[in-house]
This record gives sequence, structure tokens and C-alpha cells, in this order.
Amino acid sequence: MGKEIEKVALERGHTVSLKISSKNTQDLNIDNLKTIDAAIEFTSPDLAVNNINQCIFGNTPIVVGTTGWYDEFDTIKESVIKNNGTLLHATNCSIGVNLFFKLNKQLAKMMNNHNEYKVSMEETHHLQKLDSPSGTAITLAEGILEHNNKLNRWTENDNSTSKELHISAKRVKNVPGTHQINYTSEIDEIEIKHIAHNRKGFAMGAVIAAEYITDKKGIFTMEDVLF
Repeated sequence: MGKEIEKVALERGHTVSLKISSKNTQDLNIDNLKTIDAAIEFTSPDLAVNNINQCIFGNTPIVVGTTGWYDEFDTIKESVIKNNGTLLHATNCSIGVNLFFKLNKQLAKMMNNHNEYKVSMEETHHLQKLDSPSGTAITLAEGILEHNNKLNRWTENDNSTSKELHISAKRVKNVPGTHQINYTSEIDEIEIKHIAHNRKGFAMGAVIAAEYITDKKGIFTMEDVLF
């Protein structure tokens, strides 16, 4: 993702003046961050919170595309407010996926009164994907639960009940990310699907998000950028 983001940023006329990896974590400090207009965070759940805090303390707007850290979100939110910081968080930065989020909610509203259909979800990612289900799948699930009065939670358990939305998470070699939602009845089936062909979509969305927040304060999502 770092290489893809750098490539897109350069294509859009930006300069990448600071790159942090496991080999130079000491360079993520307030002095260096003072020279940065915006940071983009794509690491791992165990590193994300510290990286976000460093940017907040350094008064550097940050886009976070990492998932798996959201149990710490309330603490991060307090820190952003207290320090007058800037955070844009997204379970998926891809423009196409965020359009898919909207489509998913609209379909969930339409299907809510059709009890003959059972909804389920499947997500497939590369073997290096650490969290399961994916943050994107959880966002999709929350969009369905928001508009479906028959379901009260999502689960990965194969023995899901009638009040649970089942998410099947698969890990396969060289798959950037596929998310599929099915409404199935005895008569027919309705399916919507988003397939990422590569990682450029995630990178493009992240760079566009970074452009959006450079002159702003507060907490934002991709919806603020796109709609």
C-alpha cells in the first residue's frame, strides 16, 4: 500500500517527504511531522493507535486506512478534540467501495419488508489480511443492521440464528478484496458485489482524502469527501 500511495501522490503532483517503516520508526516524531501537510496511515492494528496519536500531537492531519483498531476509537476521538486535531478514518478508502456502502444501505432499506429473503455476506482477502472479518465487511454489516429490523447482530458463526447476519470470511492468495452480499429466497436470489482488481483504488481514495483534510479540523470519513 505504501508504494501504491506514493505512486498516486506523485502522479497528483505531491511530494512524499517522509516515509516510515519498521526500519525507521524513530523518524515519526513531532519535529518531522511539522514539515508534513498530511499523513496517510496504512500499517497494522497494533501500530495504528500510536501512529495516530503521534500525528495528533504533531498537529498533522492524518488519514487512517488501517482497520482492527476501532476498539480504541473513543480514546482517539477524545484526543483529536482535546488537541484540536484532524483525523479522517475509513474502513476502506476506495471510492468504489464507498459507493458500494451507499448501495448496500439502500438495498437493505428496500429488502426490510420482504421477509422471504435471508441476507448473508462473504468477504475474501489476501493471506496477509490480519483482521477477520474485514473492516469493510463490518461496515457493510452495520449498514444492513441499521435498516433491517429483523436482525440484531452479525456473526462469523456458521450456525447463525434468524436474528444474526452471517459473514463468511475467506483468506486466499493474491486477492486484494472482494465483498458480496446475497438476499436469498426459495424463488430467487439478489446479489451485489464489489471486486477490487488491485490496490490502486485504496491508494487513490486515501490520497484524495488527504487532500481534503489538509485545511480542516475535526473528525471525518469518506462520506465527507465524496457526498
